[in-house]
This record gives sequence, structure tokens and C-alpha cells, in this order.
Amino acid sequence: MVYELRTYVIPPGRMPDILDRFASTTMRLFGKHGLEVVGFWTAADPAVNELVYVLRFGDEEAQQAAWAAFRGDPEWQEARRRTEANGPIVDRVIEKNLTPTAFSPVQ
Repeated sequence: MVYELRTYVIPPGRMPDILDRFASTTMRLFGKHGLEVVGFWTAADPAVNELVYVLRFGDEEAQQAAWAAFRGDPEWQEARRRTEANGPIVDRVIEKNLTPTAFSPVQ
């Protein structure tokens, strides 16, 4: 099992826009393309403009295939174009794969 940790650094004032895009479009497209969401979080301190989430995949091959399908989806491309018409809603993406330890309750 591969877990992918993604942190999005959001421009000031754009958190509502990224949250809306995930709620209205991205989550459905994630499901369509096999991106299994474990959870989403925002920082408890509203001054920290970060959206953090974890995805789960069977292996790295499945991860790569799911991301390729998602990024190639015309509906995603249109949603991104539309929601970023007034500028980007993500300044930076920090991503890393995680492997559970033997004693982790998440396997």
C-alpha cells in the first residue's frame, strides 16, 4: 500500500476557491479515476494557508496511472481553467509518498 501526502500552499484569500473546487468537482473526479482519499485537513490556524490531504493506492504503478487519467480528463482541465481564471488557487504543491510502519494502525 502506498500513501501519498499532499500539501497545497494556497494564496491569501483563495482557500474558499480551492475548497469549493474539491467539493464540487475534484472529489468526484478522484473517485472516477481511482484516487482514494483517506482524509483532508486545513490548518487550525487560519493564517496558515495550507490544505493537506492523504490518498491511498495499491502500489506506485496504480498511483501513476490514476494521476495520469485524472490529469488527462477534459472535465478536470476545464474545471482548472475556469477556477483559475482570476489567478492560481495553489501557490505550491508538496507531495511525498509514505510507507506505513509495521506498528501503524493504517496499513
